[in-house]
Amino acid sequence: MQVSYPVQSAVSALRKGGVIGLIAPAGPAPLDPLKAQQWVQDRGYELRIFPGVSQRDGYLAGSDAVRLRDLHDAFADPEIDVILCLRGGYGCPRLLDDIDFELLKKHPKPLVGYSDITALHLAIARYAGFMTFHGPLFNADLLGDKLPPTESSLFNLLSGRVRAGSVFEHPAAFPLSTVIPGAASGRLQGGNLSLICATLGTPYEIDTQGVILLIEDVNEPLYRVDRLLTHLRLAGKLEGLSGVLVGDFAGVDPDALTRLLKQELGPLGIPVLAGWRSGHCDPNLTLPLGAQVRLDAGARQLTLEQDVVRAE
Repeated sequence: MQVSYPVQSAVSALRKGGVIGLIAPAGPAPLDPLKAQQWVQDRGYELRIFPGVSQRDGYLAGSDAVRLRDLHDAFADPEIDVILCLRGGYGCPRLLDDIDFELLKKHPKPLVGYSDITALHLAIARYAGFMTFHGPLFNADLLGDKLPPTESSLFNLLSGRVRAGSVFEHPAAFPLSTVIPGAASGRLQGGNLSLICATLGTPYEIDTQGVILLIEDVNEPLYRVDRLLTHLRLAGKLEGLSGVLVGDFAGVDPDALTRLLKQELGPLGIPVLAGWRSGHCDPNLTLPLGAQVRLDAGARQLTLEQDVVRAE
């Protein structure tokens, strides 16, 4: 199945003193509301915690109805500037066929998360047409005392301090690896590799034509990463890619991963850069999904080619 996304539009910037909405569209996690409020206030913002954050339904944070209502309410609330997600886990795919994408289109705003939140990123890209952000989860990453670039990369993007022409900063302590040299431009799309593959054959599958594909995962041994990449190839999703940005693959030997990437992606003749600190890692750097970027694997650089937030 070949799909075609609309051009992804920029979203409103997070204003100083603005309101951050916290939802739990996937799994549950314990949260100290006072600590959460203080953390946000210390950074100059206000926090609104939606009801599902405090609920638990087995491996889900509340029922599907509660999690869906929180998602809709967070987008519809004109006071909410940015939506952060409590954690990943599982649950977002269960919501997709009930999301009111027309409501989201009327109230576009930054949605931030990774892992299971990839399902929402893919669906919003196709049916609502605005940029979202592959970035930290509130409980594990922001309250989890991850290294400072985790927080700064998020707020620099959301506030508009990273503009068109900016080279994304990557900490020197975590060297990048050129898997396949070259340079190319395209829209950045993707996220968690398992979720990308789980949506294939559904109305929410990824469009990879002309895309710089971001992939990351956790707790997947090498042979399963191989299977996931093979699934993408057999589904025709590697054809037409402009490049691949490889995030963190926690638990996989980097040298073995590089060999696999060369086997699967080498024949495509596109730039592939690995080691980007994005995903289940520390630090966890934020990336704008749907934005036009330039990937230079030889120079080990990623450059933003358009503004991703706009001042209201």
